[in-house]
Order: sequence, then structure tokens, then C-alpha cells
Amino acid sequence: MNAYGCQSMVRPLKRVLVMRPEEAFESQERIDGQWRSLDYLARPDFGRAVDEHRRFTALLEAAGAEVACLPADGRTGLDALYTHDPVASVTDQGVILGRMGKDARMKEPEALADWFAGTGIPVAGRIAPPGSVEGGDVVWLKEDLAVIGLTYRTNGEGIRQFQELLQPRGIDVVAVPMVHWDGPGAVLHLMSVISLLDTDLAVVYERLLPIPFREMLTALGIALVAVPDEEYDSLGCNVLAVGPRHVIVRSGNPVTVERMRKAGCRVETFDGDHICYAGSGGPTCLTRPILRA
Repeated sequence: MNAYGCQSMVRPLKRVLVMRPEEAFESQERIDGQWRSLDYLARPDFGRAVDEHRRFTALLEAAGAEVACLPADGRTGLDALYTHDPVASVTDQGVILGRMGKDARMKEPEALADWFAGTGIPVAGRIAPPGSVEGGDVVWLKEDLAVIGLTYRTNGEGIRQFQELLQPRGIDVVAVPMVHWDGPGAVLHLMSVISLLDTDLAVVYERLLPIPFREMLTALGIALVAVPDEEYDSLGCNVLAVGPRHVIVRSGNPVTVERMRKAGCRVETFDGDHICYAGSGGPTCLTRPILRA
């Protein structure tokens, strides 16, 4: 069996890549020098970020995942904490490296490429200029069906290249145009409005869910758990499945948690004010799944 492959969002998570605050943030001084220019919602506290991330990775390990940590890298900034986005996808054939839609993150895919090379995981393709694809826009609904958001971070040329890489292998790639929302400076990925909880269950923020995409989910028999308005900004829709109906979400979203539990999910929470809310990235953003089996 390969040591990589994630053409699923919900199979048991066996191997995952993270970057700890110790390496991404490095120090309070570095945070203080960057957080405003990176459009963070609040100033992270270094010590509390370290504590929050340790609790989060402990949940990953308790679920059975091997957690690998990226080293510090002078090419990256605070956003490197969010390891999901620089990789468009990890397929059964290898990694597809993305190309970032945020200028400050442009060098992150190369930093990750070095890590993959060192671990023997092949790069099956990469998104080239002028294309852009961020991992947060790619959602696998089935092993042979991926949807990809057309957003300010993932453009039409990037989607064309992604389709070109996957369609010869019999994988359908469907583009999902997203809305303007808060504009180019904000982060609105496709995964901002949906997280798969199981093959037939997803948590969604319905007010931002494109109608054709919602109809696709219904046609596929995927039931929807709705996130209330008051829990969207607190990342209630950003839920990481570590196995079918076994999920992790940032604390502070009690309505969403209760709705997921009523749908049969085992839900675990962690405090994430300094690693999630501040940088608008929840548990899915903090992780780059390498192997689900």
C-alpha cells in the first residue's frame, strides 16, 4: 500500500502534515511584524498558539494519525501554519502542488516540494503560472469525483490544469463558481462553505452554497448539516474528519456541534483563538492529509 493518497475527505486519517507555531510563527516579535499585513483578524499570542496547536495535534494522534511536522523555512511567513493550501491535492499517484492566490504565500509550494522530495512522495504535477489553485478549494466527493471552487484564490486556468492532470485517470473535476462575499482580500474557499463528515453527510453554510453545487450534493445523496449564521465567522463550517463521522472542530460552535452529534458524529473540540480565528483557518486548514486508508 502507498504511504500517500487522499482521494477522500473522510476515510480514516493515517498520516498528516502540519507546521507548528514554533516553526511558522517562530516568535512573538515575528508575529507582531506580520499579522496586520497578512490581514489577520487579531494578533496571535505565541505562547497560547503553541498550547492550542499541541492540543490539536494530540487529538490527531489519538485518532490514529501519524503527525509529521514541517521545519522552519525562511521562504515562508505566518500563514505557513495552514499547510492545507499550498498542495492542490494528494492523489493515489502523488502530490499535485498548487500555486497560491495570495502573494505573500507564493513560495510555500516550493517549501513543501522540498519536504515531499525528502520523504520519497512523488510529485505527480504542479499548477503553473498564470494558473492558481489553493488546496482549500478542492473537495473530493468520491474517489473519482472532485469539485473545485472558482474563487479569488483559484482561477480558471488553474482549474483547467487540475482537470488536465486528473481527467485522463478517469476522475471527474467539476468547477464550482463562488461569490464575491467580502472581496479579494478575504478568504472564501469552497471549503469555507462545506466540510465532508462522511461519504453521505456534510456540514455546510447554506447561505453561501452555490445552488448548482447544492443540487449536486442532494443528487449524490449527501445529507446536509446547516451551520447557523452566528457560527460561520467562528469557523463552525471548518470541520476536519479524522474518520467517517469522527470529526474535530474549533470550540465555540455549540449549535453546529450539537447538530453534528444528532447526525451521528463523534465530535471533538479544541480552543483555537490564536491558531484558527486570528488567521481565519480552522482544523482543515491546519492540516495537509497525506494518507487516508
